[in-house]
Amino acid sequence: MAQPPAPTTPIRSTVAHVAFAVVAMGGWAAFANRDHGAAAMATAFVAQGALSGLITLLIKRWLEWAHARLTGPGARLVPPVASCLTVAGLLTGVHMAVGTPEVLATIAVPWTVSTVYAFAYALSLERK
Repeated sequence: MAQPPAPTTPIRSTVAHVAFAVVAMGGWAAFANRDHGAAAMATAFVAQGALSGLITLLIKRWLEWAHARLTGPGARLVPPVASCLTVAGLLTGVHMAVGTPEVLATIAVPWTVSTVYAFAYALSLERK
């Protein structure tokens, strides 16, 4: 008889990771564009919130997938470096496409957080 899956703790919960990213990074994007009116704030919030939720989900899954398959010295660095480069391009491209007025200020915090997250989560998988 199969055993039920172990309960997920908040630190490992995908839903918690994604929800936090949406609210925190969407909120940052709105704040970063506060001098450009409510419409710019809302656009930045929606774009960054959606991107951060999706990025967090994909980064988390990517790091878990890569951790299970990669070996050797590059296994610790390749997945988080690949994610930070991909995130930088995605954030820049989407915010430019939707007309976010303060692109650099808008992406600075989410990109930094996602990069730190990628390296920290990869390290936590290593110690698991």
